[in-house]
Amino acid sequence: MSHPDPYVGEPRGWDRPERPVALPWPEPEIEAGQWSRRPPGPELYAEPRTRPYAEPVPADRDALTRHDGPQRYDEPGRYDEPGRYDGPEPFGGPGRLDDDTDYPTAQIAPIGAELGPDLDPVTEPDPVPPAGRRPKGRRRASVDRPATQQLGTGRAGRNLPAAIGVGLGLGALIVVPLVIYPLAFLPVLAGAVAIGMWEMARAVRRSGAHPPLVPLIAGGVLTVGLAWFAGPDALSLGLLVTVLGTMIWRLGDGPAGFQRDLTAATLIAVYVPFLGGFAALLAAAPDDGPLRILATLVAVVLSDTGGYAAGVSFGKHPMAPSISPKKSWEGFAGSVSAAALGSALLLWLMLDVAPWWGAVFGVAVSCAAVLGDLAESMIKRDLGVKDMSNLLPGHGGLMDRLDSILFAVPTAYLLLAIFVPVVG
Repeated sequence: MSHPDPYVGEPRGWDRPERPVALPWPEPEIEAGQWSRRPPGPELYAEPRTRPYAEPVPADRDALTRHDGPQRYDEPGRYDEPGRYDGPEPFGGPGRLDDDTDYPTAQIAPIGAELGPDLDPVTEPDPVPPAGRRPKGRRRASVDRPATQQLGTGRAGRNLPAAIGVGLGLGALIVVPLVIYPLAFLPVLAGAVAIGMWEMARAVRRSGAHPPLVPLIAGGVLTVGLAWFAGPDALSLGLLVTVLGTMIWRLGDGPAGFQRDLTAATLIAVYVPFLGGFAALLAAAPDDGPLRILATLVAVVLSDTGGYAAGVSFGKHPMAPSISPKKSWEGFAGSVSAAALGSALLLWLMLDVAPWWGAVFGVAVSCAAVLGDLAESMIKRDLGVKDMSNLLPGHGGLMDRLDSILFAVPTAYLLLAIFVPVVG
């Protein structure tokens, strides 16, 4: 129920007569100004911050623009009228605004009281930690103790000694089976494909996709095996079986996100086992299969090494700053030059190919390797990751080493099929 309007029956506006207005409260004898906690006495704040309580609107309109100064609280007619509230003060007695014994929060101990009566948390310094082992964290450098220098990292942002050691180990893992027993290279290739698919499936989960890992790895290993024993047609068949098996497996998880997961699974199946199957085609060629795969891998290594050396020494013009800021046109020129010179010599010595055709082979493989590196950099940038994993110290993940090879082996397979036709 709304309160009655105190101005009913009276004119509204500036001509309303000046008189006290009864407030619609349960105790009408208590005036609005008498609810104030401020005790009688001089003003607590100096001008001009003093703000008087509201006064009745004068009937004279000119008085609104005329400033006569604030009315003091001790003037008659404001706070000493008859009917003033003379009961007990609601906040601890007259003139005792600083008495907080009636407040429940006054019984709470102030912050820092648990430190002891002799320690003021505001004025005293922080307690000195006990001597002993320094807690975890970065050591603060000073004049006597300069900042610790990170050794072994170059302009490429990698741990160079660790990268060289891991690279030599991977090279030995590839070369030794090819030289001693070529069929032993197939398990190495299948294991590399399986690890690469695991890293890719792990990385794409950051985008919300969840491709089924079991049918992908099983189909990838099957694809590489079919390419080794049955040739290019079996490689395409293995890709088809992998995609269909992944789709059927994924149907068991329901329709939610099916298209997204299947798209990611198809990308992984094409990117890793299908392109990697061309390495199996190269290595399984009769008579000179190990020499073909070795020539391709050496061309990729020369391309990466020449690009790194030229980029660190002369790199000034970015090649694709939005994808890979560290790649430069000078580095690309170094990659192509190193791969062309090295391939011209290697193909002439190993496969009896004319040096100019070997140079063409090196240029094509180098361009494909650079494109593969840029393609994976674009995928990683889209997923928001720096490396596919931290499996290899100084290199990141295995896919960070396979990115160039996966684009280079199909190019090498096609060119060597022209330059050195397979017999048998």
